[in-house]
Formats: sequence, C-alpha cells, structure tokens
Amino acid sequence: MNASFLTELLQTISERGRGLLDRSRDRRGEAAARSESLAELCEELLSRRGEASGVALAAEILGRYAELTTGPRIAFFEALATRFGPDARRLETAIAAWQQSPSELTASELHIAAEPRRQELFRRLNLAPNGTAALVHMRSQLLDALVYRNDLRAIDADFVHLFSSWFNRGFLVLHRIGWSSPAIVLEKIIRYEAVHEIRDWDDLRRRIDSPDRRCYAFFHPALVDEPLIFVEVALTREMPNAIAPILAPAREVLEPEKATTAAFYSISNCQKGLAGVSFGHFLIKQVAEEISRELPRLSTFVTLSPAPGFADWLQRERRDAESPKLSPEEREALALLDQEDWWRDPDAVARLREPLQRAAAAYFLTARTRSGAPVDPVARFHLGNGARLERINTLGDLSDKGVQQAHGTMVNYLYDLDEIEKNHEAYAEARTIVASSTVRKLLRSGLRDVVQVNP
Repeated sequence: MNASFLTELLQTISERGRGLLDRSRDRRGEAAARSESLAELCEELLSRRGEASGVALAAEILGRYAELTTGPRIAFFEALATRFGPDARRLETAIAAWQQSPSELTASELHIAAEPRRQELFRRLNLAPNGTAALVHMRSQLLDALVYRNDLRAIDADFVHLFSSWFNRGFLVLHRIGWSSPAIVLEKIIRYEAVHEIRDWDDLRRRIDSPDRRCYAFFHPALVDEPLIFVEVALTREMPNAIAPILAPAREVLEPEKATTAAFYSISNCQKGLAGVSFGHFLIKQVAEEISRELPRLSTFVTLSPAPGFADWLQRERRDAESPKLSPEEREALALLDQEDWWRDPDAVARLREPLQRAAAAYFLTARTRSGAPVDPVARFHLGNGARLERINTLGDLSDKGVQQAHGTMVNYLYDLDEIEKNHEAYAEARTIVASSTVRKLLRSGLRDVVQVNP
C-alpha cells in the first residue's frame, strides 16, 4: 500500500512537472527545447534544480529509452560512457587542492569530483514513477551488451555501486508465498524458477501449498509484486540426498510436526538486472529463523544444491594429463562418463561413485578463481552466507540438466544457526572453506595438505 501511494504521488508530481517543463521549454524556444537525443535530455536533467520538472523529465527519458531498439540503445550506452564520466575540470582542481593542502575538506571535494556524472543521473532518473524498476531493466540490457562491449563496463560499475545501496538487506522484506498469494506473484515464481523447472500450476501448488512445503520470497518496496529472490523449502525427517523424491508428484506428505529438517532445495534470483548485487550475507539464516518460529522442533537446516560448473571443470582436469587432482585409477574409472547414458548402467555407476565423489571434493575444496574464491557460484553463495559444506551426493539429480552440468552430483550445505557468523567471517576474511570431516577425507592426502579448509 505504501509503495503504491508513493508511485501515485510521483506520478502526480510528474504530470504537474511536465506542465512546468513544457512552459519552460516554450520560453527557451522550440529548437533548444526539443532535444534530438536522449543524451541531451540527460544533460538537461542534470542541469535542472526544480524537482517537479526533474521528475517529469526523468519520466520522459525513461519512456523514450524503453522505445529504443538494440542499435540506438547501444548508442545511448556509448554516450553514457563517454559523456557522463567525472567532470574533468572539477576533478583536476580538486586534485590540485588536495595536493596543496591535504585535509578532510579537500579529500571530500576530491571524492565528490571523482564521482561519474552518471551516478547523479541515475539518482535523478530513479525519482520517476517506477524509476527503480526501469533502471534495473536498463542494467539487464546493459549486461547483454557487455558480452560484446567491454568498454561499457564503467557504466555497469556505477549501477552496481548504486544498487548495492538501494538493495541492501535493510530494505528487503521477507514474505511467505502461498496459494492465496497474488496471482501476479505466483506467475513470476513459475517464470523465475531457475534451479528445478516448475512444470505447471499443479506443480507449483505442490511446492507451496503442501503441509510439508514452504516458499519464501524477499521483496523491495520500490518493486511492487516483483520478488528479488525466493527460497523453496522441504520439511523432511532427514537430510535429503536426491531431488527426485522431493519433487515427486505422488510422494507421501509429511506432517510438519514430525519434521526434523528444513531442506532448502531451490534458491532463485529473479532480477537479471541485479545480478552480482549482494543482498547481504545472512538471507538464508533469516529464512531459517522464520521457519523456526513456526516449527520450533526443527533442528537441522540444510540445502540440497546443484553444482553447475562441476562437469566442465572435471572435463578440463581429465584433459590435463599432468593435473594432480586425479589419480591414474580415477582417470580410468572416470572414462566411463563418456559412455552414453552411463547413469543407467549399474556397473558403471558402481565404479564411478567413489571417483566422482573424490573429484567433486577436489572441485569444491581446491578449484578457485583468480581472486581466491571457489569456482562454483552456488558454493560462493552458501559459504558467504555462513554455511558448511556438509556432504557430496552422487546421482542426486538425474535430470538432463543435472547430468549435463554436474554428472548428477548434488551437495548439502549445513546451516548451523550458532556457527553461521563464524563461518561467514572465515570465508569473508580468508576465503576459508568450512567443510565437514566427511568431505575433507575424500581428498587424497597430497591435496589435503595444501588446501585451506576448516572443519
């Protein structure tokens, strides 16, 4: 209701401001008033002091931007990159002043002068009705362009800088999603599910309306009916090791009071334009605490997570004859992965189970990016949220996607509510991976000695 009121208020200001804007343009002449490019309109927006006319102009810019096709859109991004960086003259003056007299005052002016003009432009565009949603969509289109245009990355850095403030966890609101939730929200849950596809409305209802299932979503006040991230939860008697029983249409429903475990089996980020923007590092803990208030008997909080980069990593290690990650015996067994439908062959599965587990342990505990973070994106999320790598499950996901991305491997991350902050700090400060002894023992001794892993 508050968000709706704010939108209506901004719309009223925009409409009244448009009248002021048109009268101002009439006074300055038609030629100067009718800018032929969005970049010129953006310059005009930055030069204005009146908020009412500024809101109207921001709405006009976003409206025109929404009508652009790919070519003109790229041209607009180019203008943002080349024309809306820092004010060079002001920056040079600020640098000289700080060099001559270093102080808090000159440092502050230097900080302000160094800020790209794009950031103030985005702040003013954000004042338009539904401006936040429009800017999030604009960034999603920028991300598409970045695949081919590395020179536009400075714009993306400005978006991330601003969005990190606008979308921090203090602004997010957690709601439970049920069958009585608005239809527009339910439709988006189906559309945004990124881990295990929701096939139809019946499938959705089994996931959110069954007594032993829960779904929670985080919302932002500026994006009405737009979930940012949602979490699907299965209430179980024990830690699950495969996804099929959880998603089975004909499964036995468990009375919630008999559950001991809450398994987070699907976590989906909904807004492409917010990719890479952190919503905070304790989102899962917040969901766990919400469930605990309803069901205080729950004692275990775990995930059943995919390993989306495991198959590609393992393929590279198998091609590298000098890789220390795989023993000769493991390489021989892993050759069975080249066999068509290997997971349907009991003999192949029996031979592959242990080598796959050991390879997965090497992947999760030793494969790092250049910055020292784990290669696996799901691992980065859960370790950053304070989880412990608890168990590796071979043949946990035999869907086409699961086999293609991870040879069927899934993992459990354990959220110990008393250890989350400590685990998070260990990961944040030193990229230390907190793992169970079961997982650590899967590493061969030579690897175990050089890996920074905490129990």
